[in-house]
Amino acid sequence: MRYLVPRMFLVLALSSGGAALAQPRKQVQDFQAPREMTAEEREAAKQRAMGNNLNSHGKDVQLKQKPIPWMAIGLAGLVFVVAVPFGIRAYRNTSKDIGGQNTFGANRGDDEAA
Repeated sequence: MRYLVPRMFLVLALSSGGAALAQPRKQVQDFQAPREMTAEEREAAKQRAMGNNLNSHGKDVQLKQKPIPWMAIGLAGLVFVVAVPFGIRAYRNTSKDIGGQNTFGANRGDDEAA
């Protein structure tokens, strides 16, 4: 019992002290809807939001054009000019090797054609 009284006093002091330091609540006010805008005011607000001058926006904008990559085109052309003769020579050698082979369905007269 002797510990109960000081503890209750401490709890009472802490709870009432916090309430004393708390800020008072504001009174709740009635909701007031904003006033209705006229058609001219709405149109002016739209123009302000969109930048006022919609039609002349493209007049001042200049697009930067990328230059044509002439060095890459020239390098590709050089590689093509160097590689084509080697490709033609490889094609001729391969077609010459294949030409001597007996292909399917070709009858040369050596077989049993009696």
